[in-house]
Amino acid sequence: MSEPLQLHRGDRLLIATHNAGKLREFADLLAAFDLELLSAGELGLDEPEETGTTFIENARIKAHAAAAASGMLALADDSGLCVDALGGDPGVYTANWAGSAANGGRDYLVGMRRVEDSLQAAGAATPAERRGSFRATLCLAHPDGRDMIFEGRVDGTMVWPPRGQKGFGFDPVFMPDGFDETFGEMPSEAKHSWSPGKVGLSHRARAFAKFVEAALVP
Repeated sequence: MSEPLQLHRGDRLLIATHNAGKLREFADLLAAFDLELLSAGELGLDEPEETGTTFIENARIKAHAAAAASGMLALADDSGLCVDALGGDPGVYTANWAGSAANGGRDYLVGMRRVEDSLQAAGAATPAERRGSFRATLCLAHPDGRDMIFEGRVDGTMVWPPRGQKGFGFDPVFMPDGFDETFGEMPSEAKHSWSPGKVGLSHRARAFAKFVEAALVP
């Protein structure tokens, strides 16, 4: 059996993303561990083509590409919004549902509108018909090809119109179970924080808690 991948305080960790929003979330989550964080964007690494059809496949593609290119341990995330009435779409294609913005990034207002239009076309009008989940998969990869997978999920209801300016992506149209606020209305510490015995609400925070337990050495 291969040795487990582990990180100690002071170690360098490459976050395999060019997405500033995701990088901020990881920085929040990892703040207590005194790791030296670098990002694929900062290093100018190429973004690999995400050819997988599952979150696990795409997380592995990104983590292994970053680890191989940098020679460092790399942590990648693949996440998305899965809407029940849409057969699980947009799923792994969540980012693709958002059109391109003028700055070359994504226009998530376009993506949120597309989800809502699709829900209306499906006749999904009641909260029970507008169920969905955010899902996240983390892959920690070593340059030698080893990896570890961690998954998280949060269930909720799709709302319209979008509510809140916090967060990023599809957060303003997702209201997690047990709350009357969308992710777009919640402060970052409620969604993405981590401390012993306390896990944030988000799908990424829940996957992160599993990562902490398995891979981070106190």
